[in-house]
Amino acid sequence: MSTEKSQDDPIPKSPSGLETSTTTRRYELWAYYLYYVGNSGLSGFNFGPSQFQNLLYLAGTDPETGGPCGDGGCVLNYFGGVRDINSIVLLTNGISFAIQAILLLMIGAWADYGTWRPNITIFFTLLAVAVAFGWLGVDDPATWRAGIPLYMLGLCALTFWTAAFPGLARDLPKVQQSLKDLKAGNQTEDAHKTLASMQRNRISNMSFAICSAGEIIVLAIMVGILKGVKSDESVENNTKAFSILIAFSGGVWCKLLCAIPWFFLEQRRPGLALPPGTNLATIGFIQLYTALRECMKLKQTFLYLIFYFLIKGYGCSESILTFSVVSYSTLQLTLLLIVGIVTQGVGIYIFWRVQKRFQIRTKMMLAFVCFWIIVLTVWGLIGVHTDNFGFKHVWEIWLYQAFYGLLVCPWYAYSQTMISEVVPLPQMFGKTSAFIGPFVSSAIITASGNDNMPFAFLFGLGVFSMVFLWLLDIDKSNIECEKFVAAEEDRNALAFQGEKIVV
Repeated sequence: MSTEKSQDDPIPKSPSGLETSTTTRRYELWAYYLYYVGNSGLSGFNFGPSQFQNLLYLAGTDPETGGPCGDGGCVLNYFGGVRDINSIVLLTNGISFAIQAILLLMIGAWADYGTWRPNITIFFTLLAVAVAFGWLGVDDPATWRAGIPLYMLGLCALTFWTAAFPGLARDLPKVQQSLKDLKAGNQTEDAHKTLASMQRNRISNMSFAICSAGEIIVLAIMVGILKGVKSDESVENNTKAFSILIAFSGGVWCKLLCAIPWFFLEQRRPGLALPPGTNLATIGFIQLYTALRECMKLKQTFLYLIFYFLIKGYGCSESILTFSVVSYSTLQLTLLLIVGIVTQGVGIYIFWRVQKRFQIRTKMMLAFVCFWIIVLTVWGLIGVHTDNFGFKHVWEIWLYQAFYGLLVCPWYAYSQTMISEVVPLPQMFGKTSAFIGPFVSSAIITASGNDNMPFAFLFGLGVFSMVFLWLLDIDKSNIECEKFVAAEEDRNALAFQGEKIVV
């Protein structure tokens, strides 16, 4: 297992400067796009949380009257105390994200070494399918406790497939040809980096645009399912319909059928060889130690990771309010999702066309999206002292879905692309989770009794996170990553299986 070097070669040790023998084929790329449709999050991020909150509401009591929950407060005994159901959802979110962070630490590194990553993706896909079918047995308020592990597992199971993205982009024929031109002196380094960045953005944006088109088809079928089970005739029918939709979106249609082509068509790109004296049980902790030891040498990378960690906690509070405002109606939520997904597809397409036309850098596009994320927190913050605005009315929820899809959903594409541009290697990707926002928001609701109060914290968190994004310098990051990889390779910590790193 050798690593070839040439001291005079100008090629950087960046993700786009790694010479490999694998070429991304069109069929492989479209299998990846199709997998996005299956892993869209309809089961884990949309209907799963909706059903969990619905069960809490039906099982809870009004703290004022002691009777069933109505238009007032709604509480349950959870984690050693009586808590508002919205606080319970946020607390469970935080626990799930904390578990996700531990998993990323322990087994996330396996995606970097050998050929383990596809196996990890297959395992967690099958886990998500099992979780989706598991919801079929949780369709009664008395079973709300059984929904807790299903809810948390549904969130955790959607994490690891994005690690395939950098390798796909790196091995595109255009990027490989550009690298050859750079080695031959027919291409400038800046032009090569710009082309590689635009290709990463193209794959990321196309993934989400195609995902949106597929989701619309799935949601349209779901409307027919809801009509067939008469979801709007009773609370019992509505609750059972939630579980049916989760099983359909997570197992029967989306996750299983859309994932199978990717399982067979993905090329198994070799990862790093395990450094001497390490094994799969210890490599995650060694990788964390190395990252902490070298953090001052990768200042720009850590600036982005801090920004990502802080701002990623924004999305829970408005979703929770959305479910309650529409009274947990499966039909209403499905129609709202159709609006959100249509505008998501339109928004991502427009953002990409503008970026491609004017060659706008990823950081600038991400900053523009983050501005609208902060606007969302202001929207919710207004509702602290008034019932006229702030995710309080059904018409607001329809407007929110359109706003979120058009202006906020491009976050998922650009944050993914951005992290691939500031890490030392394409394999070192996506190992972070955000649990601070849900934990603090849950505590705020419990202390204040106001479901909108967490937006004050989220607004401050969002503004503070933007400081780190503003300080981020992509050019400096490229230099830092090149030096880091060179130093690590000199100490034999980085060696690819079957590939060569061109220096």
